[in-house]
Formats: sequence, structure tokens, C-alpha cells
Amino acid sequence: MNARIPYDACPLCGGREMSEVGTADCSGHPLYKPQLPRLQRWLQCGRCGHIFVDGYFSPEALEILFADTPAEQMPGHDLEGSRYMWSYVVETVSRLRSAPGGRWLDVGFGSGALLTTAEEFGYGVVGLDARERNVRAMREAGFEVHATDFEAFRGGRFDVVSMADVLEHLPFPRRALAHAATLMAPDGLLLLSMPNADAYIWRAMTSAGANPYWAEIEHYHNFGRKRLYALLAETGFEPVHYSVSLRYKACMQVIARNTR
Repeated sequence: MNARIPYDACPLCGGREMSEVGTADCSGHPLYKPQLPRLQRWLQCGRCGHIFVDGYFSPEALEILFADTPAEQMPGHDLEGSRYMWSYVVETVSRLRSAPGGRWLDVGFGSGALLTTAEEFGYGVVGLDARERNVRAMREAGFEVHATDFEAFRGGRFDVVSMADVLEHLPFPRRALAHAATLMAPDGLLLLSMPNADAYIWRAMTSAGANPYWAEIEHYHNFGRKRLYALLAETGFEPVHYSVSLRYKACMQVIARNTR
């Protein structure tokens, strides 16, 4: 099986000058299967500096990868703890909007914690997720959720679009952000979270040989804050809030306004 479809250019800027920055062994990852490549090869774009894997998974490989679901990504996981954590995020979004309520699209809802917390704050929520079992569970709980590719989704206009630890999983982040803008109301807010390769803790973990993200089999990209901010500007977004994400190690959380 040809598990990975090679990138023939940088997925952010289209540059074709790429150099290898390292490889990582993914065989210890909980989702690894012998049918998948054991080594993950990382490249850096010579034009924009973005770091990404040498190829994204084929549909057949994704089916193998998504056969299992990590406990923390399953609906119902740590409901109260996650509710407490996400409440601060939803409060911040509402404060920046100067109004609670509206429509909220959560892309890659996973455990459903952000989706359910946003609903508790008065938002009308819609969720997307790649895992069918997650969609079934949240649908049975009464939520409007869909198992569909994000770029194929058409669901009207939203006041908030959240992509919590999602962008680094998507083969073409620029396209995904451009599509997000088409789904958003004027001045709508985009919520992103992901590891920050510009943070000192990232460099310290890498120096110590203890950075888990190089062997994170579900990730295609390692964003730093600077490159992410540049990409947001290029796709019509203005960052308006930065914070440290409490979900995972070395992660950032960014809220950006749609300027289109």
C-alpha cells in the first residue's frame, strides 16, 4: 500500500526547494499499525520556512489510522474537567465578540467538550469530525454533527469557527483556512490551537530528545507562531488574542478575526 501521497511543493507557499530536517520513529505511537510507514520524514521549505512531513496519508491509510480512537478524543471523556477548561476559552471568544450567542462550528470536535460548552453558553452549535463513532455518539446525544470533509462542508454562516488541534492534521492548511473564511460572518472569529514550534519549551524538548510531536503520526505540520500568523494574514484573518493552550504540551491558542 502506498500509504503517503508525497508533497511536490510546500503546502503553504508552493515553494519547491525543500530540505530534510529529520526523521522520527512512529512505531511507538498508540495509533500505529504495521501497514503504516514506521518512519516519519520531516522537510523544511526553503522559501517560507514551514516544516511538514514528506507526504499526507492516502484514504486507505486514513481508514487504518482512524480504526482506533484515543480515549481523550472520545465523546464523554473527562466531561467536567474539559468543561471547566473550555469555559475560559468560550468566555474569551464571547468577550471579543462583545456578545454571547450566535452560531458556532466546531471542526474536529473529538470528545465534544468544546461543542457542549459553547452550547451551554448559548451558542447554536454544529460539529464536524472524521471519526464516524464520534459522530454517532454526539448525534445520539441530540447534537447536529456531521462526518464530512471540512472543505466539502456547506452549512451557512457562522459567528465562530473553532479548529482546536486540527490545522496540523490537515494536508493543506491554507485551503482549509480559506474555506473557513467562506463559512464565517463578517468579523466572525476563528479559534485555533496547536503546538508552537517557536516556543522555548519546544526547543528544549527537542534538544533533550523528548519532543513527542516529531513522532506524532496524525500530524502533517509543525507550526510556529510566526508562520501561523503570516498564514492567517495571507488568508484574510487578523490575530486578536494569544494564549497558552492547556490541552497539550507546548501548545498555543490563537483567536483571529475574519477581515474579508
